[in-house]
Amino acid sequence: MALVSMNEFLPKAKANKYAVGQFNMNNLEFAQAIVDAAMELNSPFIYGVSEGALKYMGIEFTVAIAEAAAKKSGLPIALHLDHGSSFEVAMKCIRAGFSSVMFDGSHYSFEENIRLTKEVVKAARAMGVSVEGELGTIGGVEDDISVDEEHANLAKPEEAIRFYEETGVDCLAIAVGTAHGMYAGEPNIHFDIIEAVSKAIPVPVVLHGGSGVPDEMIRKSIAAGVGKINVNTENQVACTDAIREVLNKDAKVYDPRKYLTPARKAMVEVVKSKIQLFGSSNQA
Repeated sequence: MALVSMNEFLPKAKANKYAVGQFNMNNLEFAQAIVDAAMELNSPFIYGVSEGALKYMGIEFTVAIAEAAAKKSGLPIALHLDHGSSFEVAMKCIRAGFSSVMFDGSHYSFEENIRLTKEVVKAARAMGVSVEGELGTIGGVEDDISVDEEHANLAKPEEAIRFYEETGVDCLAIAVGTAHGMYAGEPNIHFDIIEAVSKAIPVPVVLHGGSGVPDEMIRKSIAAGVGKINVNTENQVACTDAIREVLNKDAKVYDPRKYLTPARKAMVEVVKSKIQLFGSSNQA
């Protein structure tokens, strides 16, 4: 199966009150773990690729790995640019074979965010590529982007509704109290904002910073209208913990396969648990 846009599965997720996971691809082992878990549970999913990961893997390798996963699995898989910083980056990814892009204009003024997002939507739609927009500022650290709590701004429902109406994005990430990275305590998610926006727009709300959010909060977010949830840090932690355990046990290990195999297995378990929590099992 070829890579697909998020429109192949997100409308169904919103209609049936479940969410599709975006799991970030940081290398081959991440890609393999994610698709293996999804195949076992027959779930659609989204490979998220940040600009930092693109620099690390190279755009040609990134697309080739995702295409291989789609062909092998037969699952509906979207290859999605995560937090794209410009029109140019989004177009570069589309030309390379990405089936979905996010334009993150949250650091611009509200009006400028709308203007720039509209440009991305217009170009992407002509290519059959889905677009995610973002409103409000999500705190925490992702790659080299860092936003402290003081500068994290919650989305205003009325602005989110207008943003959708003017841009026509296929899903909308709104800042509702989650953060990138792991939480020191429990996040304070504003379910009322999710619900107000979700009821007023026909496309799903996206929850960024899904790692470490308690299961009950995830369920409440989905019930309120979240249809896409991003997970990255939990996979990174599981991967690194498994590698550290192997190397700590035996200092003589030098074959990467000896520690990357358990790392991959650990990530499979994380992804499976998220797919089951999100309710996307058997929705492919």
